[in-house]
Amino acid sequence: MQSRVLQIDPRDDVVIALANLKKGETLEVNGHAYTLATDVPAKHKFAAKDFAPGDPVHMYGVMVGRAFAPIRRGEAVTVHNLRHDSTEFREYAGPAPWRPPDVSGWTERTFLGYHRSDGEVGTRNYWLVVPLVFCENRNLGVLKEAFEEELGFAQPQVYRRYVAELVKLYREGRTGEISQQPFSEDAAPGDRKKVFANVDGIKFLSHQLGCGGTRDDARNLCGLIADYIHHPNVAGATVLSLGCQNAQVSLLREEIERRAPKPEKPVFIFEQQSSPSEAAMLGKAMQKTFLGLLEAESLRRAPAPISKLTIALKCGGSDGFSGLSANPALGHISDMLAALGGRTILAEFPELCGVEQELIDRSVRKDVADRFIQLMRDYAARAKAVGASFAMNPSPGNISDGLITDAMKSAGAAKKGGTSPVSAVLDYPEYSSEPGLNLLCTPGGDIECVTAQVGAGANVVLFTTGLGTPTGNPIAPVIKISTNTPLANRMSDIIDFDAGPIISGESSIERTATSLLDYILKVASGAARTSAEVHGQDDFIPWKRDVSL
Repeated sequence: MQSRVLQIDPRDDVVIALANLKKGETLEVNGHAYTLATDVPAKHKFAAKDFAPGDPVHMYGVMVGRAFAPIRRGEAVTVHNLRHDSTEFREYAGPAPWRPPDVSGWTERTFLGYHRSDGEVGTRNYWLVVPLVFCENRNLGVLKEAFEEELGFAQPQVYRRYVAELVKLYREGRTGEISQQPFSEDAAPGDRKKVFANVDGIKFLSHQLGCGGTRDDARNLCGLIADYIHHPNVAGATVLSLGCQNAQVSLLREEIERRAPKPEKPVFIFEQQSSPSEAAMLGKAMQKTFLGLLEAESLRRAPAPISKLTIALKCGGSDGFSGLSANPALGHISDMLAALGGRTILAEFPELCGVEQELIDRSVRKDVADRFIQLMRDYAARAKAVGASFAMNPSPGNISDGLITDAMKSAGAAKKGGTSPVSAVLDYPEYSSEPGLNLLCTPGGDIECVTAQVGAGANVVLFTTGLGTPTGNPIAPVIKISTNTPLANRMSDIIDFDAGPIISGESSIERTATSLLDYILKVASGAARTSAEVHGQDDFIPWKRDVSL
């Protein structure tokens, strides 16, 4: 029988409802009986003792807020009686011991990937087309329209055909039938045959930056674009420049050489203000891109060890079960990757508020810990300067599903990073190179964060969600993992893997993680495509480095 309540840590003074609980019910938790003073919805918490205003409240073994009104034993903890607060962190005291998980059954496992000349291995093989400035977005669209359909990379036009059917009814005077006209995605024909079988697609990265901001904005944009060009999932790139923008071609070349001192990937750059006409520039861009695709087509997948995986750890649309099921499963995978010599990237610095001390203590060296401390303090100071704070991070959806404070949300979000040592701390848009767990300074916002994590080298993204989100990325497969089975059933078209059996008691965190790692290897090998890939969910938003929570 499924348990209806859970107390995660013996130090916790709240209990989590795993199902809807009614006022007056008596429940036993760890030898203590509680009679509920209020209804407690699933995913929410009730007090394990009486709290007076000002008393700290603990969950996951850390402080997640303070009572600002009396809370009775057995009463639901809500925004009406709890406010965000977290424990201050101290300096680094030395590396904490770590016991890695048993990975003996995985040391010989491989995935089929694209081996690049620098030793990195891609899980996909894409060609990029990217503008250095928003002024070139229209030309980007021209190239997209010209290439995708003719090369067989375009998405099936099922929605367009449906609108055509509605237009037909209108022209035939049958408007009364419009509301009864059925829509079926199954009516879409199969993908048009691809011209290049070994190229996964051409990705067009439009954005709204490149000029009009600060020089740091231009540097960061060029750094991010260089990250994507350098990425192992990319075979080469076509770059469009206007000419007069802040994000100059020379700056991009600088950033590319910082990541690859002797770059070998083909990168074709076209500048409109130096071209005889727009049409001449686009014609030459199409010629060179086509020739680049011929080179990319010559690549073949070959076996690679798991140590060649770099996995981004992300959550979005989180709920009260995120820190109990999907996030700890990712944490176990992160520990397995660290033990196998792979890399994982944990980001979302506003969602590490309250768990800083644990990450500081897990750092491999003092300079790693010091950099994390400085980046967190700088980020918090920038937020304060504009009248914001990390306490404003939880969204209305988070709150309604049990994540009342930022510290509570953060404590569950940090579970994605497991228990392994922190091997490196990166500032956006740096590229990762150290095996093990990397911390990357990004906002918590889904698209900005995933864009940055992939820029840092993630060739697969693990994305947990309790409420559902279609988030994807242009060049890295994003695996969507539900925290609860009802979500997986309700939004099966966007969810790839269900961690809900952990909540129901049908599976453990460890068994779920090993099943998920099996699936990751299939995705990395190209044997499975994620829902985001199937739907063409190519989200790309560079972080302008302003205050984004």
